[in-house]
Amino acid sequence: MQLPSQPGIRVSLGELIEMRHRVGEVQLFSTPARRSPLIGLHHSKLRGRGVDFDQVRAYQAGDDVRTIDWRVTARTQEPHTKLFHEERERPVFVVIEQSSRLFFGSQLCLKSVLAAQAAALFGWAALNHNDRIGGLVFSDQEHHEIKPRRSKQSLLQLLNVLVRSNQQLGCSDGRAPRETFSLALRRAREVLRPGSLVVILCDERALNDTSEQQLSLLARHTDLILLPLNDPLDHALPSAGLLRFVEGEAELELDTQDEYLRNSYRELAEARRSRWQRLAQKLGVPLLPLSTRFELVEQLRDQLHPLGARR
Repeated sequence: MQLPSQPGIRVSLGELIEMRHRVGEVQLFSTPARRSPLIGLHHSKLRGRGVDFDQVRAYQAGDDVRTIDWRVTARTQEPHTKLFHEERERPVFVVIEQSSRLFFGSQLCLKSVLAAQAAALFGWAALNHNDRIGGLVFSDQEHHEIKPRRSKQSLLQLLNVLVRSNQQLGCSDGRAPRETFSLALRRAREVLRPGSLVVILCDERALNDTSEQQLSLLARHTDLILLPLNDPLDHALPSAGLLRFVEGEAELELDTQDEYLRNSYRELAEARRSRWQRLAQKLGVPLLPLSTRFELVEQLRDQLHPLGARR
């Protein structure tokens, strides 16, 4: 049973379905007429079964001798070579966090809502591109996996799981959260075939030694897009005097007018952002941080098409 619609706080299935109308506002996947600066990688690497036989033509200087079609060559008495094209469809797998650390936001929406909206946008874009779409939704205690298929039903199944996980946030049972991000990444490595495109939507604070190792292993055989989520309060404390934070039975009181405390907090945030940047550079993958401060499509468009956005 779905809870009443609470825009910015919880998502509904209808809201995620409506994201399909916004796919055309930002170029996520390349088309014959328009090439996306992000998903140039989407069809750039020939891996494993990622190529299909196309046709045979007469051998030309510079052709790879390993692609010579010896049967046609023997029949025609002239060398012929096989031509291949990249597989037209590809598994797109969206890993989406819906844990308690995302149930927070001080601006337009909660981070959990932003993650759900981004997952839906990439899902509809992949389906429009005739790719197979699936994913994995993970929370504090569990994960739910949808096998990639090229069907609207597969995407709706993923969105349904995402909505259920999102609406359960805020109903903590008091148990300590597990390291579900690393477990989700390990599961993705187990089920995905080489050449898949993996979209990672997680809290900026989710990156640690274990998850970084899993992302590095995942990047060996798949293409990654990293979208860590943040809120302005993750990066800087306001000067608001004494603030009390409560989580379960634990309480913490901070004096936000303490300059040393505020500087230390800001330095920790900067260290997190720098770590994501170093990882993306090391793996050679796109990094698109998302903030609750800005509307989703606008910030994606600004990051992917900065010159066009300025114009």
